[in-house]
Amino acid sequence: MSNADLPVVVIGAGPVGLAAAAELHERGRHVLVFERGLVAGTAVAQWNHVRLFSRWGELIAPPARRLLEPLGWNVPTPDTYPTGKDWQQQYLAPLAAALGAHVLRTGVEVTGVSRRGRDRVVDAGREDAAFTVYLRHADGREERVFASAVIDASGTWGVPNPLGGDGLSALGETSAAAAGVVGYRVPDLDDPIVSARHSGRHTVIAGSGHSALTAIVALAALAEQAPGTRLTWVLRRGEIGATFGGGDTDQLPARGALGERARHAVQAGRLEVVTGFRTATVEPTAGGRVALVADSGARVEDVDAVVALTGFAPDLSWLDQVRLELDSTLQAPVRLAPMIDPNVHSCGTVYPHGVTELSHPEPGFYSAGMKSYGRAPTFLAMTGYEQVRSIAAELAGDHESARRVELVLPDTGVCGGAGVFDDPAADTASAPDGGGCCGAPAAVETPGQVVPELITLTAPGPRLS
Repeated sequence: MSNADLPVVVIGAGPVGLAAAAELHERGRHVLVFERGLVAGTAVAQWNHVRLFSRWGELIAPPARRLLEPLGWNVPTPDTYPTGKDWQQQYLAPLAAALGAHVLRTGVEVTGVSRRGRDRVVDAGREDAAFTVYLRHADGREERVFASAVIDASGTWGVPNPLGGDGLSALGETSAAAAGVVGYRVPDLDDPIVSARHSGRHTVIAGSGHSALTAIVALAALAEQAPGTRLTWVLRRGEIGATFGGGDTDQLPARGALGERARHAVQAGRLEVVTGFRTATVEPTAGGRVALVADSGARVEDVDAVVALTGFAPDLSWLDQVRLELDSTLQAPVRLAPMIDPNVHSCGTVYPHGVTELSHPEPGFYSAGMKSYGRAPTFLAMTGYEQVRSIAAELAGDHESARRVELVLPDTGVCGGAGVFDDPAADTASAPDGGGCCGAPAAVETPGQVVPELITLTAPGPRLS
């Protein structure tokens, strides 16, 4: 069998991975999708209670819609906002079923990728060798398959950033004493057990992204209903600055509204705000509580629960035999990194990108979705859908389409880079007219071309906006 007859392997059956499969299926390419979880969209299902910023009409990849509609799919009401549960059950699950078991294999973890018969050091014949993808099934059985190309859409959900201000776990953060206190997900307060854990107790929220804002809004509502509930919001940056977002100037109204609700909770005194706090130690105290101690020596005492929402990082451990070219700061592809660096960008300034920016020195290997953004926090699902459209076109030999610009991003209405938290003046900068700082780049359209809908994903974790 020649390499051309081998399947394209997609790693991860989340929104972007399934969109990649739909794109390849539509172009007649043999594709296999491997998902570590037992169902498609396993990661999405884990934040099932969180509502997305975008309406249903903006959350469906174009090839997925073309695949599903002829099958009698029950199209969700376009103008409503789904939760993670809705998105997984009403879209990702039907899409997985439409693709079929011959395409999607769940309960299968990819443990390594290499070139057949060659480790990363060997040059000879490398480009002509098939990819070898090593698999571990849920029952422990191991397998390997060969592929003509690999698209890594495995995301970053499984690797939350730690609470520690150095990017490493704070002293005591991983101890047994902290295990029942520190969590890394937006709490589901509809669950009575989770709600009881925070009611009448002291919860610290750490982080400055949209997930932190989501937690603030939810926990502030709980505090109104449950006497004695105390909330503290700790931020590493020196001022709140533009953390609440662009409000009415955000081109995604629900995203702007979230920031405004969090702002009102703070202004109403429902939580204490501590800025410039970089956690160095999680110190056990009496009664199963902990104290958070900052590098400066500042302390937050009598903490019953910590909700650490400080982003996510890519897991690269199983790609050590693949020749990757990653930015040293973001761990994103080097040609993409300057476009998404959070030290510079916080609004809709990411220019359209696809196969060119997502390629690596390993021909035929591509990063896509959240994985492609590495540690950058401003990923949009519409970006991922456009990424895999471009990659699929390239793999099908449609090079012109692969390089066509087909993306316009919604402006957040906020200026300044999220990474400049040490410089309050830069952090709070805004456009002279009070609108977005940069505006989205103009789309390049060809006759008859339809620019995709604005499709935006948000989930627990400030990486998704």
